[in-house]
Amino acid sequence: MSATDLPPFAPEWLALREDADARARSREPVGLIGDRGRVIADLGCGSGSLGRWLAPRLPSPQHWVLFDRDPRLLAMAEHGVPGATTETRRCDLASLRATDLAGCTLVAASALLDVLTRPAVDALAGAVVDAGCPALFSLTVAGRVELDPADPLDGAVARAFDAHQRRAGLLGPDAVEAARAAFAERGVATRTFPSPWRLGPDEGELLAAWLRGWVGAAQEQDPALPAAAYLERRSAQCSRGALSAVVHHTDLWADPAGGP
Repeated sequence: MSATDLPPFAPEWLALREDADARARSREPVGLIGDRGRVIADLGCGSGSLGRWLAPRLPSPQHWVLFDRDPRLLAMAEHGVPGATTETRRCDLASLRATDLAGCTLVAASALLDVLTRPAVDALAGAVVDAGCPALFSLTVAGRVELDPADPLDGAVARAFDAHQRRAGLLGPDAVEAARAAFAERGVATRTFPSPWRLGPDEGELLAAWLRGWVGAAQEQDPALPAAAYLERRSAQCSRGALSAVVHHTDLWADPAGGP
């Protein structure tokens, strides 16, 4: 889930984070895909940023099946995957079934698992395994943030934010372990790869937006936090280029065929 004062799936937020996402994504899983990147199901495709990053790194020809529940984002993504043909499917991923993945040779998703519930992640793992194709779930939040310079309130804000991500049964920073367990129950081993955002003065606009949302969610979760003063301090550091952040994410690879 995005930590920003913009709506989490707003095109403006997706555009703002796209470069940071591209730098953060692990390159290692790309080598595991091999020749299985011919027909890619992109779950929760958003504006198509995963396709813009991954398609040039896979052999051609490619066909991308773009799943999202937002017709505006589907319209943006449809023409945004370079060198590939595309089709769009408006879909609530909580109801995804193996039949929806028929003919696909790879399932891919970005920043998805942490906005799902445990039953939804379990059902998604089941659909992937039943479809028999490998899956790459990238940029799932890991529940760790490092800020430089440090502030005495960092830990309290981070804990409150993580609790906010777990509201209403969402997995938030527990998503990777939940997905690993869901695949393990089906006899499928997984591999994980770090994919941290590294935000500094060159990413000032993104860092400022992330900071406002991170602190805002923490304050919503714990109104007793002295969040206004904390945000004022941190925003001042950000505006003069004196703040950097490492926001940890994890990429997960699952291969029902028993690959590496």
